[in-house]
Amino acid sequence: MPELPEVETVRAGLAPVMEGQVIARADVNRPDLRWPFPENMADRLTGATITRLRRRSKYILADLSTEETLLIHLGMSGRMLISGHTVGDFHHPHPVPAKHDHVVFHMGNDARITFNDARRFGAMDLLPTASDSDHWLIRDLGPEPLGNAFDEDYLVAKLKGKNTPIKTALLDQRIVSGLGNIYVCEVLHRAGIHPARKAGRISAARVAKLVPIIRDVLSEAIAAGGSSLRDYKQTDGELGYFQHTFRVYDQEGKICATPDCTRQISRIVQGGRSSFFCPQCQR
Repeated sequence: MPELPEVETVRAGLAPVMEGQVIARADVNRPDLRWPFPENMADRLTGATITRLRRRSKYILADLSTEETLLIHLGMSGRMLISGHTVGDFHHPHPVPAKHDHVVFHMGNDARITFNDARRFGAMDLLPTASDSDHWLIRDLGPEPLGNAFDEDYLVAKLKGKNTPIKTALLDQRIVSGLGNIYVCEVLHRAGIHPARKAGRISAARVAKLVPIIRDVLSEAIAAGGSSLRDYKQTDGELGYFQHTFRVYDQEGKICATPDCTRQISRIVQGGRSSFFCPQCQR
C-alpha cells in the first residue's frame, strides 16, 4: 500500500499538469472501485477547473472550481499516469487504452491523466470542499508528520501510558497520519527502539527523538521518489528508489547497516504485518 512519500510524489508529479487546468472530459469506465463512485461523477468533473492539488495522509485531494473536492486513494495497485505532456525530460504520447484504465481525465492542456488499478482497491469520491475534514475517511486522522501540529510534546502526550507496541502506535492513523509499515520499521531502527516495546514504557526523551527521525525518513523517501516494491510507480512511469537505502525493511537475514554491528536483521509478525529490526541495536 503506498504510504505518505509515494502519495506525495504522485501529487507533486500531477500538480504541474493538473493545477489551474480544466477537466475537458472525464471518462468513468466502471461503476466502482473499492466502493461505488459518486453519482454522476463524470458529469460533475467535466468542465471543472482544478484549483489546487493537495495531500491529506495517504489521500490526494483535488479542489475544484465547483466547490467540490475529488478524493483519490491509490489503494494497493493504483497508478496515476500522465500522457500527452512533457514530464521531466520526456514527452509521453497517449497510450492505447488498457484493461484497467478505470478513470481518465482529459485536461484542457491536452494532457491525459489515467487512473489504472488492476486490483481495484483504490477509491474516488466527491465531497464538499468547505467540509472536507468531515468526510469519513479524513475526520479521525491525526496530524501530518511533516506539519507543525506534529511535534515532540504532542507525541509524548499521545503515547504516554499506552500499552500497545510502539510500532502499532505509530501505525495508528489517529495518532499520526500517513505512516505505514515500511517507514515505521525504518524509523524505529534509526531510533534504536524495538518494534514490540510498549509505547508507554519508552521514556519521554526517546519518544521526543522520534519526531525528527520520522521527518528525516519521510523527507528522504520523498526526495527519492518513494519506494517501489511491487506496483508503485511515479506519474511518469518511473520507479521510486528509496528501497535501495532500506536499513531493515525486507532485509531479513542481512547484516545490520549500523557501523560495527554484526547481527542479522530479524523479522516478527505484528498485527498481520512483518516487522524488521536488529536484535542488537533496537531495545
